[in-house]
Amino acid sequence: MEAILAIEDGTVFRGSGFGSRSAVCGEICFNTSMTGYQEILTDPSYRAQIVTMTYPQIGNYGINPEDMESWRAHLAGFVVRELSPVVSNWRSNQSLERYLDEQNIPGIQGIDTRALTRKLREKGAMKGCLVCGESLDEGEAVERARSWKGLNGVDYVGEVMHAETLDWDRNGTGSDEFRLVSGSGNRPDTGSGKQQLPPADIPIVALDLGIKYNILRRLRQQGFASTVVPAGDTLDQIRKRRPAGVFLSNGPGDPSAVAYAIETVKELMTWGIPMFGICLGLQVMGLAMGGRTFKLKFGHRGANHPVQDRQTGRVEITSQNHGYALVPESLPDAVEVDRINLNDGTLEGFRHRSRPFFGVQYHPEASPGPHDSTGLFREFRSLIESS
Repeated sequence: MEAILAIEDGTVFRGSGFGSRSAVCGEICFNTSMTGYQEILTDPSYRAQIVTMTYPQIGNYGINPEDMESWRAHLAGFVVRELSPVVSNWRSNQSLERYLDEQNIPGIQGIDTRALTRKLREKGAMKGCLVCGESLDEGEAVERARSWKGLNGVDYVGEVMHAETLDWDRNGTGSDEFRLVSGSGNRPDTGSGKQQLPPADIPIVALDLGIKYNILRRLRQQGFASTVVPAGDTLDQIRKRRPAGVFLSNGPGDPSAVAYAIETVKELMTWGIPMFGICLGLQVMGLAMGGRTFKLKFGHRGANHPVQDRQTGRVEITSQNHGYALVPESLPDAVEVDRINLNDGTLEGFRHRSRPFFGVQYHPEASPGPHDSTGLFREFRSLIESS
């Protein structure tokens, strides 16, 4: 079926549609990861975004139920150079095309994704309208893109968080690391070689701003008993659960738009409980301490962003997905900016000098991506044990 991608500046790309027959609006962005499209599709942080993959062929290993990062796919639309006509992987149980159709998400292939990415790098992320299999002329599509509400000042957290409390994997059967047994060919480890998880002996609350499941898996691997609560929960509701620490999750959109979460974190800080934030969680923590955020030109999205730890000089290759960042100078003197992005110098992490609060802008659970930063989950446990 025919499809068009219209941009607010009047540019229109024509290609072939796949997935759902529908028309959607969103912010067009690009991701430089070579693999991990399933995790990207189901990452709640991509709510209201039309994601362009810079790697040319997507869909070759299909979709499987084990690698989902949330309870559904969240992005608005999907843009690829070529949708693989063949699905070949022993873990796959359906094609990318079929999955997007089930999730009511349209896709477009056969366009020049390199030209689109160059445009976004030069002009910044822009509003777009993706039309797949519907009759809508180019002029109408451009007007729809221009009139879309955008991301600034809009709360998308309420659309992606779990509405009910969730106790994550208390019996330890769904959080072990995926691994292959040496010499077993292409079959997974189902026997005694399987990783033994520690007891879940430290209760924490995870404030759900759009949490990725691999974060919860990593927390469980460190012995945390995680109770996932909606972002709108109050300090009193959290205290009744008697957690030893609070985790602030990733999530979509403008951090300044989730005022209710910012107020809750302010109150948590007066309590003094250990806190660890990732991505939107870091930004909410920074705003709760009086900081400011700004919108990045085209965001950081991919699995190869270099971040330097200022304390050790060590450089981590990180997985990232965010369109906003904290202004370092807006943070109080009691906060130390301890990690920076080596591509553009933006803030990638901070810690409080005297209180048990820290966080990072990138994704140490790295799904998809490198595992350089997984030690941060151990650090959170050590912080709680020493508090």
